[in-house]
Amino acid sequence: MRKLFDILVNSLLDLKVFRSFKVTTTPRWVILVIDVLVVAVSYAVVVAVDYYTSPPANFQPIFVVGWAVLLLVYSLITYLTKNYTCVIRLSAIEDLYRTFVVVALSTLILLAMNLGCSLLTGYVLFSYLNVLITVTLAFSIMMVERLMIKYLYMRMISRETRRKRVLVLGTSISSIILASALKNEIDGNYNPVGLLSIEPDCGGTVNGFRIYPFNPDDVRGIFVEHDIYALIFGATYKVFMRNGFADHFLRNNITLLSINRVEVLGEIDEDQAQSPTNISSFVKEVQIEDLLGREPITLENTLVSNTVRGSCVLITGACGSIGSEIVRQVAGYGAKKIILIDQAETPMHELHLELSKLYPDADMELFMGDVLNKARMELAFSRFHPRFVFHAAAYKHVPMMELNPTEAVLTNVIGTRNIADLALQYGVYKFVMISTDKAVNPTNVMGCTKRLAEIYCQSLFFDANRRWKGTQFITTRFGNVLGSNGSVIPLFRRQIAAGGPVTVTHRDITRYFMTISEACSLVLEAGCMGNGGEVYIFDMGQPVRIYDLAERMISLAGLKPHIDIKIEEVGLRPGEKLYEELLNDKEKTITTDNEKILIARVRTYDYGDVCEHIDQIFDLALQGKEHDMVMAMKRFVPEYKSSHSRFEAVDTELEQANERQSVSN
Repeated sequence: MRKLFDILVNSLLDLKVFRSFKVTTTPRWVILVIDVLVVAVSYAVVVAVDYYTSPPANFQPIFVVGWAVLLLVYSLITYLTKNYTCVIRLSAIEDLYRTFVVVALSTLILLAMNLGCSLLTGYVLFSYLNVLITVTLAFSIMMVERLMIKYLYMRMISRETRRKRVLVLGTSISSIILASALKNEIDGNYNPVGLLSIEPDCGGTVNGFRIYPFNPDDVRGIFVEHDIYALIFGATYKVFMRNGFADHFLRNNITLLSINRVEVLGEIDEDQAQSPTNISSFVKEVQIEDLLGREPITLENTLVSNTVRGSCVLITGACGSIGSEIVRQVAGYGAKKIILIDQAETPMHELHLELSKLYPDADMELFMGDVLNKARMELAFSRFHPRFVFHAAAYKHVPMMELNPTEAVLTNVIGTRNIADLALQYGVYKFVMISTDKAVNPTNVMGCTKRLAEIYCQSLFFDANRRWKGTQFITTRFGNVLGSNGSVIPLFRRQIAAGGPVTVTHRDITRYFMTISEACSLVLEAGCMGNGGEVYIFDMGQPVRIYDLAERMISLAGLKPHIDIKIEEVGLRPGEKLYEELLNDKEKTITTDNEKILIARVRTYDYGDVCEHIDQIFDLALQGKEHDMVMAMKRFVPEYKSSHSRFEAVDTELEQANERQSVSN
């Protein structure tokens, strides 16, 4: 029967009148006219049947008056409730309910009018039974009309467009809504042909969609047999994907798509009804960020909004990955003025062009300069008197800083000291330094310079606090940032695009990861909640194995790891360690109001002692005495032990010196 019906529909659509017809939105007044005509014809049919069974003496005037009143009431109720504004081809349960309400309300009003007329004049406008039969018949016809239009619309758009066949993950309400929305949209890109259940024994159909049970051993067979392009999943099922569920599809070269937003029919207003939202525009290819083994962190930023709004904010390293995102978020929170400090001319220009479009009303000052140039930095502080300072300027690449250790000291330590001293001198309210997990038990020059910068800022706060100076110095530590300049993910993408090989330093190397927006939300929230002297760390979940990351990225590109793209181990780089840490072994943590943010209880230093050692390290850096400079750093930060570095020899010298001292004592 279903096949016969499909043949009839296809034959109808093959007619010339339908082949030339384009799918558009019918004017809303047409819907109103059609519904009124349905009511009019229904009443006429009911009265005609009633006339032939028992004709009244004064049929014509009663019919005309009753007919006119009925149409007037129904038209008025339909207009007032805006029921005619719905898009019939996108009809859902909500629209059927609205239509029923209109019919029921109209019926009650008609019956009340009829009763009132009978009591006042002794005459009735129409038979009560005729009204009830009319509205029942009219409602039934409207439902059939809507279902037929919806069905014909779906058949027509499937003929007009070449949509990609997809499955939607899950059988929950959100999955059904997503599948229906994709199927109903105008000029869509995807044609959902079913739902993939996460339960192995689930089957049948729901809302017209076939349910395919998930079987990890045969999941590829479903996609090949039914010519299915991809699997789409919404936010509800992202947790499954992050917990390794996605690997079943990646290993079988099944394309994964995700969607972050669904405009269901009930959320479409009158204006959108004429041009419904294109759901396909919210569908994107799954990125490696979507498959991390933890849920993305969403930080509560009401505090940030209330604190930053209307303030003057200065950001060093404003053109870097972290600095530029801080600029964007601060602009979004309505900072009164934003000072961008960086020494990179071209990135500053490009960032300004971007921000001019995103935040045309934001007051931004482009201030070129190096944090090592204290006179230039002081000019910025004296001119703008910022309330907040976010210090993101730093050298961060471990192997590069192993080759250029004096530059790491000058920028990361002395540059930080310059900005911190000026913040105190000019009465900045909060100074937030951006550090790294590499500062914990550092194995490289870069990590040690960041630890030295942490020590200086914290000791400066405690010293200033004793002298009743109010600047609050706060430090934030976090791991690697996904997609940042020079990070592993852009490198892997370039290597995959070039045909491989993808290079990893060691098969077992792991790293903590977070997105740029997460990192900057942490920096902003820490800057607002801190009172000074804190070192904030981030609950980043489980570390990610870089080798697994490489395999997943190759699979996401539609290729097979070790077959289409080779993965090569190239050995640990200078200063690199297998496992990053967020806390020193001797450190403990203190909870905060945000469960994702912790305070590290770190060793504190005397400010005078810190200044003495940093001055010594600074002098050695200026003289280019790398060996002596690194030795001075290791003496002051004894947990600094070099790994895969030429400076391991310095560790040996210190150990031998300590042994000689022990013997002499």
